Amino acid sequence: MPAAPSASPARSRLAGLWPLLAGVALLLLAAAGTGWFAWRQVEAGATVRRGLEREARLSRVLSLLQDAETGQRGFLLTAEDGYLEPYRNATAALEPALDRLPVAPEERPELEALRASVAAKLAELRDTLERAQAGDREGALAVVRADTGLAAMDRARAAIGALQASGQRRLVANFARADANGRALLVAVSTVLVLAALLGAFALVDAWRRARDAERDRDAAIEASDRLRAEVEERAGLEERLRQSQKMEAVGQLTGGIAHDFNNMLAVVIGNLHLLRRRAARGETDLSRFVSGALDGAERAAALTHRLLAFARLQPLAPVPLDANRLLAGMGELLRRSLGETIRVEFVRAGGLWMAHADPNGLESAVLNLAVNARDAMPGGGRLTLETANAHLDDAYAAEHEGVPAGQYVMVAVTDTGTGMPPDVAARAFDPFFTTKPAGRGTGLGLSQVYGFARQSGGHVKVYTEAGAGTTVRLYLPRHVGPEAAPAAPTTSPVMLPPGRPEEAVLVVEDEERVRQFIVSALRELGYTVLGAGSGAQALKLLDGHPDLRLLLTDVVMPDLNGHQLAQEARRRRPGLRVLYSSGYTRNAIVHNGTLDPGVQLLSKPFTLEALATKVREVLDAP
Repeated sequence: MPAAPSASPARSRLAGLWPLLAGVALLLLAAAGTGWFAWRQVEAGATVRRGLEREARLSRVLSLLQDAETGQRGFLLTAEDGYLEPYRNATAALEPALDRLPVAPEERPELEALRASVAAKLAELRDTLERAQAGDREGALAVVRADTGLAAMDRARAAIGALQASGQRRLVANFARADANGRALLVAVSTVLVLAALLGAFALVDAWRRARDAERDRDAAIEASDRLRAEVEERAGLEERLRQSQKMEAVGQLTGGIAHDFNNMLAVVIGNLHLLRRRAARGETDLSRFVSGALDGAERAAALTHRLLAFARLQPLAPVPLDANRLLAGMGELLRRSLGETIRVEFVRAGGLWMAHADPNGLESAVLNLAVNARDAMPGGGRLTLETANAHLDDAYAAEHEGVPAGQYVMVAVTDTGTGMPPDVAARAFDPFFTTKPAGRGTGLGLSQVYGFARQSGGHVKVYTEAGAGTTVRLYLPRHVGPEAAPAAPTTSPVMLPPGRPEEAVLVVEDEERVRQFIVSALRELGYTVLGAGSGAQALKLLDGHPDLRLLLTDVVMPDLNGHQLAQEARRRRPGLRVLYSSGYTRNAIVHNGTLDPGVQLLSKPFTLEALATKVREVLDAP
């Protein structure tokens, strides 16, 4: 059998290869095991990163909830809509943030508890804000003091804490698995060393390096996470303290300015009334100067409140198509009387001027404030120039000036040749109660009123000034697109008291008794038949019992049934009834986006007898 001798060496060679093949197989198996354990290490690192990301998302949910509460507190303290921005942003982001939270099936109860507590906290915040916006500030504070929101916040923190504790447990387990994988990797490499020393040594060194790098990365990640969390907490604390400091500074400046000016005005009113009472008790009849003094102080106080509302953009406006050239021409005599003989007034009117969309009285008041400011900047006399022009603010200008939409505007500019302002003063020119005038020569609300009027009208105001070179204030009003017809410019001539007639019956609804008594007495003095009611329910009873009533004069902000709701119900019962609202602060009942609702007639408080007589006559005589 010739083949037999040659078969045995072949089988021997094959048999000699078995250890090598076994070694290679074991080496490959060890290499595969090494790769598997290394993959488990990478997977463990990814799991750690996911756990840290989840920690950050949980912190984000708590931060958003705190931002919403911060916005609520800011609005309750100041009643300014700008403080609601954190609340709106947080409420919009909370639900998506909750939806993106990765949770294990066993953590579903904690997630649902978190959702429920977040919903309860948001409901409490929404309830307080709605009460505050409706005028029930005490009710809003009562809800805050009830601590339902605090309990909801505590439940939210507890749910977040439970989810964080669960995540920490999984992180610890992942670290343990990573350590176990590292030990197994060393065993695999040791086995490879037994079979192939060189390859085993290399694999051992490589595995040791990988394990060391993985541990260092893990420690670095944990250290970076702790450092980042500490920095975030420190920054949040600093930002909160800064916001609180700025808020308190602004509130202090505002209240101090109001107190100073109102005390001056009240001193005039109270002092003249005391003198009036003493002189009247002695039987003197020459008392008109004391009455005039008290009225002057009261009217200055009323003007101050109107300026405050204008700055806060809460003064109701009635914008109409407006010819700025005609309005400025009608103000010529008023400006000359107000500025004196040392100031020369010039007009530069643009040809083909667009119609503006603005409130005529508001624009006249803004121009007069700018003119008076210019007069004070020219103590030795000078030139005041009023200029009109068509203007287009492009996208680049709008991008540089926040809140200014690009588009077409009617520009009214007031330029003086006075002292001008340095940059630091110009930067604060629109701040309320900021003034460089001596004490007693201004409230510091003139330019802030102009700013509030411009922003509420959908426009923009810009100051160009240089110390010693004069000042130009440009007021940009939105262009009116439509029929080019504007009402006559408002007149400043005195108005005669139009009388009433006994057959014209008026129902006065006012929850403040002294104000109601004044309005009722004034209307009776004018010749009207007048009934008074202190609430909406009482007014409806009088309305049903007196079919001869022609006019409902009602306050807007009243408890239970506000003026707008009362007017709707009264007109439902008496479709032909005329309605005149009276209010010092209308909120959102009859004003939206800063302007009166169409067809609404409003008499702003406080008002004079002349204004009352004129407005009542106007509403009754309207077609």
